[in-house]
Amino acid sequence: MEYERVKAREKLSQTEKQLSGVLYERGIDKQGFAIIRSKGDQALFRLNTQMLKRKMGVPDNRPVADFLPTISIKAKDLAAEMTGLNVQSKDLKSHNPIEKEHIENNIAVREMLTKRGIVPENLPASEDVKKLQRKLDGDDKKILKDIKMKLK
Repeated sequence: MEYERVKAREKLSQTEKQLSGVLYERGIDKQGFAIIRSKGDQALFRLNTQMLKRKMGVPDNRPVADFLPTISIKAKDLAAEMTGLNVQSKDLKSHNPIEKEHIENNIAVREMLTKRGIVPENLPASEDVKKLQRKLDGDDKKILKDIKMKLK
């Protein structure tokens, strides 16, 4: 379960990097991307990023995604994938239509979740994904050490 969450978070980071690149090609700078991503979070969670961080106890200097449960990470990833695909297929070129597209995708993902009884903003925060990654890395090293000992 921990491994799946770490992998989901890595996938979301990759998707957001790809989306950022697509949007950069269409004249959206880093600040514009941050605004679009924030509006998407607000559509998905019905709370702005600061309110969500406060509710989940996330430090101000950390991404909220590092503390989301796996399903919420995957929801953000799906909405971002949809935005990247639709920005390209619909050939969207400026901030407003791209922002609208991202908001609509997050609303669609939210509707799917809530119809199934999952309310994203009511899910509890999960352990910091960075701590999990360190723990999993340590477990990997221990397993390798145990294998080496058995081979001797």
